[in-house]
Amino acid sequence: MMELLIADDHPLFRAALHRAAEDAVEDLQITETSSLDGVLEMIEGHDIDLLLLDLHMPGNHGLAGLAAIRALRPGLAIIIVSANDEPSVIRRALDLGAAGYLPKSAGAADLRDALRQVLDGEPWLPPSLRDVVARAQPSARDALLAERVGSLSAHQYKVLGLVAEGLLNKQIADRLGIQLRTVKAHMTRIMERLGVRNRTQAIRVLHELGLADPSHRVESLEDDHGAG
Repeated sequence: MMELLIADDHPLFRAALHRAAEDAVEDLQITETSSLDGVLEMIEGHDIDLLLLDLHMPGNHGLAGLAAIRALRPGLAIIIVSANDEPSVIRRALDLGAAGYLPKSAGAADLRDALRQVLDGEPWLPPSLRDVVARAQPSARDALLAERVGSLSAHQYKVLGLVAEGLLNKQIADRLGIQLRTVKAHMTRIMERLGVRNRTQAIRVLHELGLADPSHRVESLEDDHGAG
């Protein structure tokens, strides 16, 4: 039996996805969650085959959650479900490893096609968006930055995400329940992989790729990666 995880913080929309998925695929076991933390917990403890992921829900801002999940479970098939149908955003999601992109305006037929095609190992986009997304190729710099971010481990991405929220190393250590020297070691490796020299530059990479919450200002971050 295939296992599907639906991640969306709107109960009514989650229920609609649940019903549509049941109608689309036989013998499908469906679990739901309303936050990114719930997703990370589920994929660590369960053998999830497919994830329907909302771009904006508690703990997830833009494509940040997608990057974190891909770092933790590189082989997991993920369909982004979002009200945002900007070609550049869809292109970036695909470059970061999404198997499909389903606008929230799509109908049940599109969801059925997306589920079946992705479960068969094929990527999926709405027919109306395929040509325009294909033309929205990322710049060489974006492609390089996305590749570098994608090389981070799940633990490194968690640390980087907390830095993006403005937390210092000691606060990150307390939040994650790890030692301060472990956080500093993660930051050293993060900056090496991203090709940057300090915390501010690391978070600027996330902002450039749309992976950070825009409400957190880059300029307010501590430059010294060893800051406690």
